[in-house]
Amino acid sequence: MGVNLTEKAAEHVVSYLESRGKGVGIRLAVKTTGCSGLMYVLEPVDEIQPEDLKFSSQGIDVFVDPKSLVYVDGTEMDYVKQGLNEGFEFKNPNVQGECGCGESFTV
Repeated sequence: MGVNLTEKAAEHVVSYLESRGKGVGIRLAVKTTGCSGLMYVLEPVDEIQPEDLKFSSQGIDVFVDPKSLVYVDGTEMDYVKQGLNEGFEFKNPNVQGECGCGESFTV
């Protein structure tokens, strides 16, 4: 299954990487934190790690480490603007619950 990006998410990633002037893609990972236990972490990838799994979507390479893949497999990333707020939204079929603020999740 892997990780997929919507067209809007891909456009935002391309714009971000171009403004940085470097990067071969983005990394999606999870870390333990927050009210519900897990939180998404996104960062640019300048150097591919040997353990990275690569998923290509909308022309963007998304890298995920094997431990995080268990939690994000099948996730669709979107980029949304709602009023003054904007950011990535994750549609993750593995999520069983989220905290009230939406910053963390549990599987």
